[in-house]
Amino acid sequence: MLVYPQLGTGALSQFPVQKRRRLRTVVNAAADGSFVKLADPNGEYTEWSLAYAQLSDDELSALQQFFTATEGTLNGFTFLDPTSNLLAWSDHLTNAVWVPGPVLSVTSGIADPAGGTNAWHVSNPGGGAQNIVQTISAPAGYLYCFSAYVRSANLSSATMLLGSLRANRAVTTDWTRIVLAAAGDPQADSISFGLEFPPSAAMDVYGMQAEPQAGASVYKASTTGGVYENARLGDDVLTTTATGVNQHSCTVNIFYAKHL
Repeated sequence: MLVYPQLGTGALSQFPVQKRRRLRTVVNAAADGSFVKLADPNGEYTEWSLAYAQLSDDELSALQQFFTATEGTLNGFTFLDPTSNLLAWSDHLTNAVWVPGPVLSVTSGIADPAGGTNAWHVSNPGGGAQNIVQTISAPAGYLYCFSAYVRSANLSSATMLLGSLRANRAVTTDWTRIVLAAAGDPQADSISFGLEFPPSAAMDVYGMQAEPQAGASVYKASTTGGVYENARLGDDVLTTTATGVNQHSCTVNIFYAKHL
């Protein structure tokens, strides 16, 4: 799997990041002068402009090797959008992308910490731990940050799952954001994120988010997720500027066309 590289910090980009998303509408003009308009989801086009400064020699070398591997605009690759939540349907835990334990119960419409009603009440009536996970097609060896908001009527705990890694986090009566940042198995080409609940536990959950970086950013509700397979570079040449010893700058343009 050819994947866009992370920087030495674990991030994929620096500020500022420019992202543009274009949607296409098909218009059919009838003989009587009326129009019929239909959305064309396959015409979606997204592009990013990533400006880098003070790149180290090693970071620049990684970008140059990536350009060589893609042969410029020729070959597609997987791009993890640094501005998005990598998880799909983050506010819809009953969607098929989420795999719950066999006896886990999830109920929607719970008041969330952002002032809406997009949180979920999750209960485990069973005698063993139960989890809910989502698997994405992304390199497990990258550095990820997984986060979620949780609360419980009684003091409890939840286990955060990131690939094969597990980390217990305390759950209080107030909304608290729990976070796990780590890298998974470098040999795997997919990775799972989720929460595990102990027996007889019941708690509210909101805003599960996975990001390709070392820390959690503001929660971003998602439907399609931020993993773009078969993205492409927008240029055949990587132009770089040396700004000092072990310091370089450049701009990388990337696009994703759903119909390609």
